[in-house]
Amino acid sequence: MDTSILEEFRSIVGRDGLITEPEQLHTYECDGLTNYRVLPLAVLLPDTTEEVQGVVRVCHRERIPFVARGSGTGLSGGALPVRGGIVIGLSRLNRILKVDIPNARVVVEPGVMNLSVTQQVSPRGYFYAPDPSSQQVCSIGGNVAENSGGAHCLKYGFTTTHVLGLEVVLPDGSLVHLGGKTLDRPGYDLAGVFVGSEGTLGIATKIILRIVKRPEVIQTLLAAFNSTNEAGAAVSGIIGAGMLPAAIEMMDNLAIQAAEASVHAGYPNCGGLLLVELDGPAAEVELLMEQVKSICNSCGAWEIRVAQSEAERIAIWKGRKSAFAAVGRISPNYIVQDGVVPRTALPRILSEIERLSAAAGIRVANVFHAGDGNLHPLVLFDRRIPGQEQSATELSFNILELCVKAGGSITGEHGVGEEKKKFMSVMFAEPDLETMQLVRCAFDPEHLSNPEKVFPRPRLCAERQGIYEPHPLEVAGVAEYF
Repeated sequence: MDTSILEEFRSIVGRDGLITEPEQLHTYECDGLTNYRVLPLAVLLPDTTEEVQGVVRVCHRERIPFVARGSGTGLSGGALPVRGGIVIGLSRLNRILKVDIPNARVVVEPGVMNLSVTQQVSPRGYFYAPDPSSQQVCSIGGNVAENSGGAHCLKYGFTTTHVLGLEVVLPDGSLVHLGGKTLDRPGYDLAGVFVGSEGTLGIATKIILRIVKRPEVIQTLLAAFNSTNEAGAAVSGIIGAGMLPAAIEMMDNLAIQAAEASVHAGYPNCGGLLLVELDGPAAEVELLMEQVKSICNSCGAWEIRVAQSEAERIAIWKGRKSAFAAVGRISPNYIVQDGVVPRTALPRILSEIERLSAAAGIRVANVFHAGDGNLHPLVLFDRRIPGQEQSATELSFNILELCVKAGGSITGEHGVGEEKKKFMSVMFAEPDLETMQLVRCAFDPEHLSNPEKVFPRPRLCAERQGIYEPHPLEVAGVAEYF
């Protein structure tokens, strides 16, 4: 990169806000999906919205592609650098700017950790509902980019349900405000378009979040079954009875073994483990929990345990939330996949995954949000064995194809990123992809913001000259609330 451009970057973010040394750049060469690695030309660490704007304006003028990065915990290569581009790290924009308890709102910068929001408002009896397993280390900005979910999204919804407004630096460096502090604003839902756009439409520098009042009672049940099919039948029974638990999670035996080896959660050694959490008024939770117990018993549960204290509840969830990392105890390498199927298809898809696993000679540990059919198969392999990594990759992609054929999706919460972009054409017809690209070109006609992600082939906005004329996006702001 031209030294004059580097000097201009340095003048914007300060000497300690520019990283160019190769040994330091390697820290940013990938996200949580380590199979893909690209060394950026430079990494910039702005401290304010104005600094983000300054950096992006230089990128726009010089046609330098950029990738925004939060904590780097993503699992689809969404924060993978682009060759010939820079990384804009947002870890220093980590301030909680406003806590508005009367209106149940919090305004944060993108580098704030997910769990920090709940920790900030819990003394006032509130919490922030989206809870990815990495919530202790993942950032709100990354959650917004990927529309992250978590165990409790069954009842409370994904990130998009809890993001009301955004301050966004567009790819030309201009600043706009999408949405606002109210629940429903007239006009197009541009905040909804931005959430889940995986950094391809710009960079969020402030976010208005909706927080939720903590329920009167929370009860967590653990049920052990001989198989995931029996546990799946219990899930169908619970949902079929008209209940909406806060969470329903399932783990198979391989995942249980990994969690026990890592955090000693006290899980029984069983074929299928079900975690069911209910919350709400005490009388309602007590009544519904008896129904859940009855359904689990009728489906073959041979052990049922309800947490008797907050400490027990935390221990039960610790095993589930540490499952991804815990698999490293039983396999030197693994691929985390993220597909979705209709709940009713769970038993059939799990059986098919078992068949594919046996045929490939590769183990698969299953951890998933059973309530909404979001699978997280962990494909285990050893990179030192010739050909095994390729076989594991093929198996993980075959699982995604199974999900699509069952009427599901290639991702529930991890995003498309670099890894799954070729599968977009499996899910969507060409006119669908073209329409998505029209949206992208309205925000980023120069194709600078996280290019080469999400779509299965390069789709430059110049291809549409004569079809429409892109113009700068102008949105009425709500800057006073930020």
